[in-house]
Amino acid sequence: MSFPKLPPAIGCLLTSLTLLISLTAATRLIFAVIESKKIPADQLSRAVFETETGSIARSLAQGKGFSSPYERESGPTAILPPVYPLIVAAIFKISGIRSAASFYILVALNIAFAALTCIPIYKIGLRLGGPSTASIATWLWALFPNGIFIPFEWIWETSLAALLAATLLWATLRVSESSNLRDFLLYGALWSLTLMTNPALGAALPIFLIWMTVHSKIRFPKNLVRPTLVLTIALLGCVPWTIRNLAVFHRFIPFRSGFGFELYIGNNENYSPPLLYPPRVSFEREQLRYLHMGEVPFMDEEKRKAVAFIRSNPAIFARLTLNRAIQFWIGLTRPADAWRTYPSAKDHLILLSNLLAPLLAAAGAVILIVKRHPLTTPLLALFVAYPAVYYISHASLRYRHPVDPILFLLAACALTEVGSAFRGRPARLNQANTKSPLPT
Repeated sequence: MSFPKLPPAIGCLLTSLTLLISLTAATRLIFAVIESKKIPADQLSRAVFETETGSIARSLAQGKGFSSPYERESGPTAILPPVYPLIVAAIFKISGIRSAASFYILVALNIAFAALTCIPIYKIGLRLGGPSTASIATWLWALFPNGIFIPFEWIWETSLAALLAATLLWATLRVSESSNLRDFLLYGALWSLTLMTNPALGAALPIFLIWMTVHSKIRFPKNLVRPTLVLTIALLGCVPWTIRNLAVFHRFIPFRSGFGFELYIGNNENYSPPLLYPPRVSFEREQLRYLHMGEVPFMDEEKRKAVAFIRSNPAIFARLTLNRAIQFWIGLTRPADAWRTYPSAKDHLILLSNLLAPLLAAAGAVILIVKRHPLTTPLLALFVAYPAVYYISHASLRYRHPVDPILFLLAACALTEVGSAFRGRPARLNQANTKSPLPT
């Protein structure tokens, strides 16, 4: 979708990266200010920090180490990767543990992450189809309702993970064209930071490396050297955390320990008939078992129970997996029911935007595949590989947010194609190559 013929000054304004960064920050800041006035600051900060992230950060700030994810003292943990809890703990040290000041600083930091995400979105968009594609994708990121809410509502790694995911894709495109060894070292370090922030994004790492190897101008076997170096640096960055977990738990835990619990949350007796109320399995009951058993035995047992349930109920697991896939992409398993239940214009706008975004992205993905665009594989890597772990465990729109930048880039491809068709011009997507038409 190209912008209509406008005076040059307005056209420059609409495609201005500076404007889009400012707009992204402004939308999120305005929402945060409005929402913060509705809830007393002490209640808001207390509720937000009564989570695994807040609890671990409190333990760190109190000098008790990376421990106690569920409020009560329960000893060391690896239930989350270390980067974001360490950031929250550092803010606690500066502005007070679970204080309103710490909450507002972390919201501001999330907003900064969101604003910076405009840069890789825009740069990738330039490589996909030029300034119009870049601007459309970034405008979608700036104004998308769910993206506006998240920096305020989730003091988790969510906003940082979105920045890292977009930056990784941008860096992959740039490093694939580079012959500078330093670029590959920095790229590997970026992957280390990502794996220690949100390991699920690592699902795209082998796809990125294979694509870089295949598209390298260096002939086999020398073309394997630098992707191997990237992988080595990425994994070396995880070694200190892995050694800590080995020393504490006597178990090889390279990223996080909580998969067994996550799997059981989404696959347990509550989902098999007869359906009972109160449910047979509750989050609170499982927390008490965690406190009683200790982390590693608890996670082992949760995984065993989840696997047993899946094996005994394959049809139910298939249905749950389909429901989770729908929920991951649009936030609800029954959007039509939600449309009737929540009739306000605001709710309808949110529902409609959450439905249209993945549909447009899917259309964009099809267009790229049909046109054999050279960036199809790296662009679809995160889009396809990242959600897999949530399909089999449990899902929400918050988990989708790290790949929203890719979602909007794909949607921009579809809108560019539609706009070009209406204007009677061939779309630029089939002519784009891996080189950016503007300086990067």
